[in-house]
Amino acid sequence: MAVNPRIVLVVVVGIVFTYSLIYPFIQQDEQDADIDKLEPTLPEVVIEQPLHNVNLPDFGAIKNVKTKKKQFFNFIKPAVVKENNYIMSLRKRLLAIETKKLNSEALTENEIEFISQLSKDYKVKAKDTSNQLKSLLIKVDVIPNALVLVQAANESAWGTSRFARIGLNFFGVWCFSEGCGMVPNGRNEGADHEVAAYSSVRHAVKRYLHNINTHSAYAVFRTIRHQLRENELPLTAEVLATGLLPYSERGSEYVEEISDMIRHNKRYFVSKDTE
Repeated sequence: MAVNPRIVLVVVVGIVFTYSLIYPFIQQDEQDADIDKLEPTLPEVVIEQPLHNVNLPDFGAIKNVKTKKKQFFNFIKPAVVKENNYIMSLRKRLLAIETKKLNSEALTENEIEFISQLSKDYKVKAKDTSNQLKSLLIKVDVIPNALVLVQAANESAWGTSRFARIGLNFFGVWCFSEGCGMVPNGRNEGADHEVAAYSSVRHAVKRYLHNINTHSAYAVFRTIRHQLRENELPLTAEVLATGLLPYSERGSEYVEEISDMIRHNKRYFVSKDTE
């Protein structure tokens, strides 16, 4: 049977026309498949686990600024008050021993041992009791709660920083033995410091206070505080903040910022035990 050429032509044209209509969609599917193959695999996000068992509030989730400030100060303040009270108890005992020395009274073995141990803890190098007492009374003293609270807020971005969340380090305190804390993401090549991690808020506060009271960088801070004591003046947070120049590479800008924070946030923590 002969094939009608016209019919063949119509069929061929129809096939070509139909293919031309679906070809773009076929190509699109192939291109999408190729794109899927070429897209890089995103790295798995690793969530850093806390190095403590403290139920830390999610300060970052608190959108109201006033509420965040109140909750942050209320969270940190009990540890600050307790540790400052403990330091004051040590200082009162030192003052009682100093009074005995001034009155030429003999010290007990316990008192001598107390001075010796405290001298080790506070890095006092003097050997004789009189000079040990003099040096200890410069170092063993409180830091105004308001100043501690504001520094904690500043250094930890109101409790939202990685170091605060993971290691309860609200003050940016460093440590220098491997595994002692958290390795900073931007640590320079060759550097070996870490940011210390703590098991409790009070431990974090204790180490911060001890750092200010013993490190040579804060000798000026301690001198200012001692002069205030000698002149029977209050330990004012704003005045003592001027002794924190070495705390930050920003120097005077940092001190100014801390002073401003003290003034602007007083309504959140002013009371007899925070001045």
